[in-house]
Amino acid sequence: MPLPRLAALLLTAIVALSAPQAEAAPKKSFDVAWTIYVGWMPWPYAAETGIVKKWADKYGITINVVQINDYVESINQFTAGKFDGVTLTNMDALTIPAAGGVDTTALIVGDFSNGNDGIVSKTAGSVAALKGESLNLVELSVSHYLLARALDAAGLSERDVKVVNTSDADIVAAFKSPDVASVVTWNPLLAEVKAEPGATLLFDSSKVPGEIIDLMGVNTETLKDNPDFGKALVGIWFETLALVTDPGEKGRAAREAMAKQSGTDLAGFEAQLAATRLFADPKAAVAFSQSPDLMRTMDLVRSFSFDHGLLGEGARSKDAVGIAFAKGETLGDAGNVKLRFDPSFMALAADGKL
Repeated sequence: MPLPRLAALLLTAIVALSAPQAEAAPKKSFDVAWTIYVGWMPWPYAAETGIVKKWADKYGITINVVQINDYVESINQFTAGKFDGVTLTNMDALTIPAAGGVDTTALIVGDFSNGNDGIVSKTAGSVAALKGESLNLVELSVSHYLLARALDAAGLSERDVKVVNTSDADIVAAFKSPDVASVVTWNPLLAEVKAEPGATLLFDSSKVPGEIIDLMGVNTETLKDNPDFGKALVGIWFETLALVTDPGEKGRAAREAMAKQSGTDLAGFEAQLAATRLFADPKAAVAFSQSPDLMRTMDLVRSFSFDHGLLGEGARSKDAVGIAFAKGETLGDAGNVKLRFDPSFMALAADGKL
């Protein structure tokens, strides 16, 4: 190789090594997806009342809040990069985007289900009586996880029942048909099936408190490159929750609006809220995120997920996908962390620093 050519290559290499790493250009417009559920109704309400715009304007960005009718589809679209954030549960964050290789941050821990998910039957009077029966549910979702936990508590296993995969959009209609005796679902669908003649609630999420957690998950790289996006979402969330929990007329009006948006009335919506451990105080959300209980819960969740083949075809153990927590602790492969519980943005809200 001629020396001038070699010198040119060496100079290029030196410049490349010494140059600062290029960072992704900050985005100005972001899209977040939500589906109907009591713990996520603050998002459309905030969008309609200008709270989203207020916080987005504060940080010089635009945030579009988009409803998706099918819950699993909303997460699939987030995983495919069509959304920057999505409302989802802790288990689904692990098994869909994280297991699919999309680094996902649990930006907001909004609540945990404390009765909003349940098993309902027209024929069985107990979980034990489900042995040999079929149950309709969204297969491999938190409903499936809840069923597994209920069966275990009753001394049964999934081998003792038959699971019939059913979209959340079809659960109520299925239960109303004579061919379906038992379902597992979440509110507001749970409220509808419980109201059917002869329906019995056999088990609900209040029996496993803190295990089904409702989040706003965001793309970790997007958050890293655009921290103002995270700050705006957190600001939107806690301002709106202050209205949700307001005992006065403002709160009542907000809850009525959310009830209407979710297809129920005020009484129905407030009944769902009563079955929700809502973290309206950011300090409580941060404390929950830092608790060792969260690691224990996620260990249960990843065990279920691995046993059901939800961590990917190449996963040889439940350690395949790393999960990072607030205090630097990790479950699973620390070299393949794809789900992160990061309460630092909620801590800014708790400290009044947004």
